Amino acid sequence: MDYLGIDLSCAIGSLQNGDFPAKDCLLPLISKLLGYFVVLASMTVKLPQIMKVVDNKSVKGLSVVAFELEVVGYTISLAYCIYKELPFSAFGELAFLLIQALILVGCIYYFSRPLSVSTWVRAVLYFALAPTVLAGKIDPLLFEALYASKHLIFLSARIPQIWKNFRNKSTGQLSFLTCFMNFSGAMARVFTSYQANAPLSMFMGFFIAIFTNGTIMSQIILYRSKGKQDKQVKGKKIS
Repeated sequence: MDYLGIDLSCAIGSLQNGDFPAKDCLLPLISKLLGYFVVLASMTVKLPQIMKVVDNKSVKGLSVVAFELEVVGYTISLAYCIYKELPFSAFGELAFLLIQALILVGCIYYFSRPLSVSTWVRAVLYFALAPTVLAGKIDPLLFEALYASKHLIFLSARIPQIWKNFRNKSTGQLSFLTCFMNFSGAMARVFTSYQANAPLSMFMGFFIAIFTNGTIMSQIILYRSKGKQDKQVKGKKIS
């Protein structure tokens, strides 16, 4: 019995015989199911951040470059997975994350008007090159080099935001829920990738995501709790 690439025969056979499925049977099944759950959950990962920007009509505290680099990273990762013809359960979330990241950058641009010339140039360059990359119509060696650089791109996407939070002692309009979902998704992918015997380079990307999103989550908790304490102190002084 095979549904969406998930082999259920092993587990069902064991249960029908009154036995608990063996480890070699159960772990791959859990990995596949978890992979599809990550893909489904990814459909809403960035919605809290998008809604927060739109509701407040503000991009205060957000690093534009960080979100632009995130779009580039998702594009390269998705294109590489399609090029390698990997199963959808192994990379499907990248498609939904890219779409949401583009919408989010569009919202940031809208509420950051007027835009600089350099911002327009970056946007035009992206939409001129992205279709070619996603179609896999570039030199294979260049493709490998681009994929190898994605870790640096994602790290560079997070560092400006982390530094901006630290400098301002505030996380502005950052969404804790979006960061938490990114963090949880990376943790889940460590397990699924281990079961699939993924290369070390994939684990590096997940560990970077865990570290950077974990750092931003910590900053959100720290600076917002500090902000509430400061408001309480000011309120007491006024009264």
